[in-house]
Amino acid sequence: QTEQELKEVVKRQEEKMLQLIDKSGEVTRLTEEVSQLKRSLQHAETRAKVLWEEMQGQEKPKVDADYIQERVLLRQELDKLRVLLLEKEDEKLRLSNKY
Repeated sequence: QTEQELKEVVKRQEEKMLQLIDKSGEVTRLTEEVSQLKRSLQHAETRAKVLWEEMQGQEKPKVDADYIQERVLLRQELDKLRVLLLEKEDEKLRLSNKY
């Protein structure tokens, strides 16, 4: 009887572990999805910012699509470089605090 109870306990623990693994995978998937959505939002905000600046600078709305696209790409690169700089500064601070 004790052996049977032990088998049941082991079986329940295995089921709980499988549920945790499933939840962990779902959390990972959702985290990746959130990151992807944040990147998409940042790209859309950048595009909107560049278009707004261009429209403000022109009396008559005539938009050169290639020029706008180039400005959007440059703004995105600038944003990426700013993020990298902040990450490096954070890493440098963590290392200096560690040592």
